[in-house]
Amino acid sequence: MKHELKKLEKSQVEITITILPEDYKKELAAAAIRLSERAAIKGFRPGKAPYDIVKQQLGEQKILEEALEHIVQHTFFTIVKEEKLDTIGMPKISVEKMAPGNELVYKATVALLPKVVLPNLKEIKIEKKKIEIGDKEVEETLTNLKKMQPKEILKNGVATKDDKVIVKMDMFIDKIPVEGGQADKHQVYLSEPHYIPGFAEQLVGLKKDGEKEFTLKFPADHYQKHIAGKQVDFKIKVNDVFELEYPTLDDAFAKNLGQESLVKLKELLMANLGREAEKKEDERVEIAILEQTIEKSTFDEIPDVLIDAEKRKMFYELKASLDRQGIPMEKYLADLKKTQEEIFKDFTEQSTKRAKAALVSRQVATEHAIMVEKDELEKEIAAIKQAYPNDKTVEENLKRPEVIDTISATVQNKKVVGLLKELVLGGGA
Repeated sequence: MKHELKKLEKSQVEITITILPEDYKKELAAAAIRLSERAAIKGFRPGKAPYDIVKQQLGEQKILEEALEHIVQHTFFTIVKEEKLDTIGMPKISVEKMAPGNELVYKATVALLPKVVLPNLKEIKIEKKKIEIGDKEVEETLTNLKKMQPKEILKNGVATKDDKVIVKMDMFIDKIPVEGGQADKHQVYLSEPHYIPGFAEQLVGLKKDGEKEFTLKFPADHYQKHIAGKQVDFKIKVNDVFELEYPTLDDAFAKNLGQESLVKLKELLMANLGREAEKKEDERVEIAILEQTIEKSTFDEIPDVLIDAEKRKMFYELKASLDRQGIPMEKYLADLKKTQEEIFKDFTEQSTKRAKAALVSRQVATEHAIMVEKDELEKEIAAIKQAYPNDKTVEENLKRPEVIDTISATVQNKKVVGLLKELVLGGGA
């Protein structure tokens, strides 16, 4: 067997492989047995017909065709190992010459894992901000907690900015009803920002059975793309107006939340807010370090197979998000007036960044010998099972090798980010 290697663009190689007849005799013999198991060879039990009989009855070309996949698998991976190629994805196979008793020639085009050169981590400059939580933040949280426990009192007077109203709402664009733009009992807290800017303000001053028509512009980033950024006409009728009476911030309020006093509640909130702020700052620092590392790294051309894999992940993440909101993918695409192929194209820039992030993480793990130990993987799997108790689908998925590989990669990425943060913030390299 001989081969020729040719480098292509985008981190790909083309291997032309030539195999002599004597080098694939073993695969032909195995193929003949498989064929005789499926085909009825007169006078022989399935799988027991001699090679020459199978050749006579079915033809040597048929045997060669049956053997081809096994010949390619064996020879391709032998050469990949011999050349020490770090391949990704499946090769594209093109048979150039195939005839019984002659040399077999095929071409295999495959992507290689692009080389990454990491920067000197001393060049990464990120400062962690000092977290300061004071009385102001605690009081804001207490106010929000208080607003979650209002007593609603029906009123006959006009609605003020501190009230809640329930309205019948109809939306129109050019006098045509907006799909999904009707609600018989739409609740609006007038003191809080509405998802349509200016909507709550239009309702102040109305009373029960009051009606009003007005026009507002929807936010450009609204998830319903067919009305995002457009002028929408509203027709409103007030069903009821409620005055909101909030509890007093005292020890009784704290006890209702499981704390012995208002002082203890404030202490708890101070600690919780501090931990939450620290977590957010840690996340900001980790993202900034990874982004700078990617920016300062050098990459060979990224093969399409990596970018396409990230596009598929992004698409399924989008679909899962829409499913949680009860929005069918078909409707989302229709609202955008785009096809699935166009959405994939829109993902190109972000998917390239994600592919680079994965390559950097892998390179850091390689250079610093970061491995995922068995107990670490088992701990992560146990946490997933605990988060989804008695979920048969999750249990079945956790048995699949590709799911285990994904979990292992996630654990490794966490360790990589932890090391980067330690090296950058600690000043090491």
